[in-house]
Amino acid sequence: MDYNKITLDELKKGYRYDKEHDTYICNYCSQNFESGQIYAVDNSFYTAEHAVSKHIETEHGGNLSQLISADTKYNTLTQNQKDLILLFASGLSDKEMAKKLGISEATVRRHRFTFREKAKQAKYYLAIYEQSLGSKEVSEHAMIPIHSHARYVDDRYLVTEQERQHILENFFSSLNPPVLKTFSPKEKNKVVILTKIAEQFEEGKIYSEKEINQILKPIFEDYMTLRRYLIMYGFMERTKDGAKYWLTD
Repeated sequence: MDYNKITLDELKKGYRYDKEHDTYICNYCSQNFESGQIYAVDNSFYTAEHAVSKHIETEHGGNLSQLISADTKYNTLTQNQKDLILLFASGLSDKEMAKKLGISEATVRRHRFTFREKAKQAKYYLAIYEQSLGSKEVSEHAMIPIHSHARYVDDRYLVTEQERQHILENFFSSLNPPVLKTFSPKEKNKVVILTKIAEQFEEGKIYSEKEINQILKPIFEDYMTLRRYLIMYGFMERTKDGAKYWLTD
């Protein structure tokens, strides 16, 4: 899932609407549900939007479960906090939760209060952000977004849109299709180059190593280096035996 592109409402629902293709798309597996079609889910029939919602519940264990377990730098919850949130969502009483956790009811209420205060703080910050930075159009001085599975979040990601364009022009002889002239040793340049190359792969699709190589070879002669860095920088993941590759969500 690309947290840089998804809205808060889409994050809360677990799916997004593609207006161009008139389809609802699952955030977790990119399965499409076309408007006007009827879908069978769990022995019942649903319209597209209801179907994608039921799909998330039956195939992914529910949106809350997916959000809480997401492997992303934006998920800063501790395991204890995750367990508490799931219990709060279960509808158990404070007494039942206290007994289950081996703590007092007062402690349960204190945790509930802390979560509520953090939510208020986040809402207040979001209001400030959206009325200042969030509402402005992208300019040449705007910073490019960091992909959600970045392994090394440091100064190498402090790249403006103007810098990004300059790097692309310097290191690619063609952008469509992408043809790389040389793979830069500078970390900031690598981030921009790899981001462009990662765009050649489809979200939710599983690739064999042969398929990965077929896509990378026309881009750069040392395609094995590209493949290695796509993994190192968190743009892609693979199985331990290297048989399957996929874009990180």
